[in-house]
Amino acid sequence: MLLADQGADVIKVEEPGSGDYMRWTPPLVDGQSALFDALNRDKRSIELDLKSERGKDALLRLVTTADVLVEGNRPGVMDRLGLGWEVLHERNPKLVMCSITGYGQDGPFASRAGHDLNYMSIAGALGLNGQRGGPPVPLSVQVADIGGGGLQPAVEILAALVAVQRGGEGRRIDVAMTDGAVRWLALAFAALEQGEPVARGDQRLAGRYPCYRVYECADGRYYSVAALEPKFWSALCDAVERPDLVDAQLSEDMDVQRSMEEVFRSRTRDEWEGVLSTVDACCEPVLDLDEVARHPQVVARRLFRHGGRAPRLGEHTQELLREIGL
Repeated sequence: MLLADQGADVIKVEEPGSGDYMRWTPPLVDGQSALFDALNRDKRSIELDLKSERGKDALLRLVTTADVLVEGNRPGVMDRLGLGWEVLHERNPKLVMCSITGYGQDGPFASRAGHDLNYMSIAGALGLNGQRGGPPVPLSVQVADIGGGGLQPAVEILAALVAVQRGGEGRRIDVAMTDGAVRWLALAFAALEQGEPVARGDQRLAGRYPCYRVYECADGRYYSVAALEPKFWSALCDAVERPDLVDAQLSEDMDVQRSMEEVFRSRTRDEWEGVLSTVDACCEPVLDLDEVARHPQVVARRLFRHGGRAPRLGEHTQELLREIGL
């Protein structure tokens, strides 16, 4: 999706009959998953049976004119199909092949099945998420899937294409979603290496300090405070009429936390928005998902668009076969 958004012609090769399993994941719109549609806009779909000689031949013809091939099978599957890296590289020496898996092409977990929750567990990210003294809480955003399995390979693919354009040969990229999640924990590991305790709900940016927390308001909604710099914390304390808390910005005294909690519980979220919207203090209301599209900044940046369309299963099969001479 990221590459298609940049103008790439993305051809989705799918198994005949069933296709991508996500196509049939509820909620369905006109017989196709709305979740699938969200991730597959502006792609073309071709059905190929890669276990048949005709299907393999068609894929190899596509590879001849392609810049990149992305595959998400378990390690060894492409080789067993007769479509491994050596075969594809011989067919197109400039081709970049990107293999995306949960744990990578080697190591004891290489062939192990998994999902985002498992990758986040192994990376240590899940263990950090949640309240102090409470259990780990699954994240609402699939960081390993989207970050490690989407953004990370997109960056590596673009870097490989630059190398090819400069005269280099194609290369194979081994992307593991677990690796990506581990990379996103660079700050936590840096703190741990220096002997600083990194516990669930007790990290610098996870509620340890009153200047970087989420506070409940009178209506049960929430306000985020990220006043890390002294000038921002001072501005916030002045705005909420608690100048006595200015020197307690990084205090771990629970009385300070409770004092600021009482402040925010004195008004509703929207009332605090009226007070704090003009204060330069790094404070913003916590929006519910159905409020996001209406937020003025989101509207101004045009983050929601409805122009792209996801393909139906095999919609472009005949069109693409004609393009490769079949």
